Parts: sequence; C-alpha cells; structure tokens
Amino acid sequence: MADKPPRAWQRMLSGRRLDLIDPSPLDIEIEDIAHGLARVARWNGQTQGPHAFSVAQHSLLVEAIAATFKPGLDVAWRRAVLLHDAPEYVVGDMISPFKAAIGYDYKAFENRLLAAIHVRFSLPSHLPEAITKLIKRADKAAAFLEATQLAGFGHKEAATFFGRPTGLKPDIHGGFFTLEGLAPERAKAAFMKKFHQLS
Repeated sequence: MADKPPRAWQRMLSGRRLDLIDPSPLDIEIEDIAHGLARVARWNGQTQGPHAFSVAQHSLLVEAIAATFKPGLDVAWRRAVLLHDAPEYVVGDMISPFKAAIGYDYKAFENRLLAAIHVRFSLPSHLPEAITKLIKRADKAAAFLEATQLAGFGHKEAATFFGRPTGLKPDIHGGFFTLEGLAPERAKAAFMKKFHQLS
C-alpha cells in the first residue's frame, strides 16, 4: 500500500481548511488572518515590553506609514498594504536571514498564498510596481522604527540594515510612531477595525 502524501492543509478556527500548496481564495477569512497575525511575534519575540510586537501591529504600522508617504492613497491600495504580510498567519514571521537561507522556493510559496489573499479581498493577484515599491519603502521604515524602539538596535546600526526613513511626520508624542507590544486580542481588534475601515 502506497504511503499517503503528507497533509498540506491547515485547519483554521473559522473551520476553513487552507491548502498550502494550492491555496483557494474561498478558504481565506479575514478573522483567521487577524487572529494568526496577532499571535505571531516580530523579531522572533526579541523585543522589549510585556507583550510581543505582533505582525498584526507591524501591518498596521506599515499601512499608516504608507498613508503618510502617499496622502490620498486609494483605499484598495491601503488594504493591500495592510495585507502585505498576511501569509504569515499561516507560515509565521521568518526573519530575513532565514528566508535567504531557504531560497527561492519559500518566496514562491509565500507569493502564491499572497496572490490568493489578494483575490479573496478584491485586489489584483499581482500589485502594480508603484504599490509594491511603496510597500517596501514603508516596510523598511517600519523595520527601522521597530528595531530602534523595541529590538535593541542603535540608530546607526538600524540605518545600515534598513536605511534611515525620511518623509515621516512626528506623532502626538513628538516621535515617529511610538511603539509598544499589545496583548493579542487588542492587536487583533485593531487589525480588524482597520481592515473594515479600508473595506
């Protein structure tokens, strides 16, 4: 008797079964994404404070920065920015050095899942180059802020890896997006609130 192929789907709390090899947009729910991202720690959890800084919070930060860089950005593209790391609700937040070690196959897998997520939420499977560039710019700015505020990096060291962000406006505290980790339920609620605002 032939061996069964390994299970390649994950059961979500919504009851959906997401096939990781061939993900269907019909098996993707925003509540599952928010729930998962709120429980995935950025920086492998190596951040200050009583709670991890989650990928849900990072996604909110990147969306806010992108909106600062490009005022008047269409709501659909802001939704795309919010969902830029959505595949991590399934695969977790692998740090960049580990992604580089795994190679292209991992990136191709992640991109297939992201394309299905885009289709599920009324976005093109592949984003326009200008939006992709905006997301990368905002993502690097967010990484710099997280690195210096939460992950123990000095400004010079963070600038070496992520560049020093320009074009940000000070927040009400006089800094640029003052950051702290939130409890998962609060992070999930904030992510869901923003998603519905952008829908």
